[in-house]
Amino acid sequence: MADRATELRRLAADISDHDAIDDAFVAKSFTDQLVVVDCKTGKELPDAITERLRDRGLDGANDVYATTDDEGSAAGAVGDATRHQFVDTETRGDHQSYVVD
Repeated sequence: MADRATELRRLAADISDHDAIDDAFVAKSFTDQLVVVDCKTGKELPDAITERLRDRGLDGANDVYATTDDEGSAAGAVGDATRHQFVDTETRGDHQSYVVD
């Protein structure tokens, strides 16, 4: 699992160097790892980045969780940026949240 986390952090760092991207980072939901990508103001998520993420086992959170009819990865605005979330399908469900009894 540690190798996958390292791979995702490197991927996020590489993506954040793209001209259209404001930030990219790895985050954790209750049971999944995510790569979160913030696009710069007025920029759209480049298809090449979406394809690169999919090639590495990351799919749009809306598609994975079947939460909305919106674009597969769109998560809304964060400040002036547009946020996209991608779920790591290779390790989906492998993470455990803390539960208080």
